[in-house]
Amino acid sequence: MKYTFEELPQAISALHDKVDNIKDLLLESQKVPPPYADLLTIKQAAEFLSLSVPTLYTKVSRKEIPVNKRGKRLYFSIAELSTWIK
Repeated sequence: MKYTFEELPQAISALHDKVDNIKDLLLESQKVPPPYADLLTIKQAAEFLSLSVPTLYTKVSRKEIPVNKRGKRLYFSIAELSTWIK
């Protein structure tokens, strides 16, 4: 689309508004946590709990700690670990 010199200020203003809308949408999308954001890997959970990875594996095998297993991988919910600590 071609603009005349007189139309440029309006076109720039419209473009500026659209960029602001895009920026607002991007900022809003960052506020929504991604799926599984509260899940930790075994290493992250060990760090969160201040335990060694082998100790954590022992607690998992004894079913002393809440864990989610997907295939061969273990995942820990931050909320469940916080409750377990209390």
